[in-house]
Amino acid sequence: MQSTPSTPLVRCQAVSKFFGGVKALDGVTLDLYAGEVVALVGDNGAGKSTLVRIFAGFQQPDQGKLWFGDERVDDLTPRRARSLGVETVHQHLLLCDNLGAAANITLGQEPLVRRWGPLKFIDQRRARQIAALRLAEVGATVTDLMAPVRQLSGGQRQAIAIARAMASSPKLVMFDEPTAALGARQTDATLKLIRGVADRGVAALLISHNLDDVFSVADRIVALRQGRLVLNELTREARRDVVVAAMTGLLTGAAN
Repeated sequence: MQSTPSTPLVRCQAVSKFFGGVKALDGVTLDLYAGEVVALVGDNGAGKSTLVRIFAGFQQPDQGKLWFGDERVDDLTPRRARSLGVETVHQHLLLCDNLGAAANITLGQEPLVRRWGPLKFIDQRRARQIAALRLAEVGATVTDLMAPVRQLSGGQRQAIAIARAMASSPKLVMFDEPTAALGARQTDATLKLIRGVADRGVAALLISHNLDDVFSVADRIVALRQGRLVLNELTREARRDVVVAAMTGLLTGAAN
């Protein structure tokens, strides 16, 4: 982990979210810093997905404040969140299975070349160069950048999704259960990619049920239970049984 600056890249302060009579988040305050992997853990229904959607601009808090650096942001939208540097690597990756790595990584930002008058076409050679560079930046390689990604392994697909997220020079990348469908070797490779993202000065938020992954890669562990933040500890100081107790309700009031 890099040295922690005084100002977090992203902060939610006393954030609450209601769905009818259900309080999905209850006064959550969380700071995310550059160069740090923060693991967000909790049982289903703990509020993890709601918090992620708020950071990504898909939902707005009913109470509380969001800060991006020194700027308070109200009424955050997905477009605004992306412009502020928020990217998400979803559990199902959201890749175009019929397209190759080059097309997926440059999707929406394709390099164009003018041919036949006003018509422009994708510069496939330049797209391959960009994709190879983005993959190298996160420490990954894909041999055939034009092969449909449906033919690739789960680990390679994760690498492509991470490289695409990093292409926009983000400040915060959120990883939603990135190893849920991977084997041991692919899991290790993906965790190294996540560590590499943080090492490039990005705040990495890892949402996971796998405590082995959490203790392997996270610098800090945050636990939610029934919408409340119940634990916030440095991984090197955390104990697995205490984390489990916080998630299950046997431990309360441990958050810093």
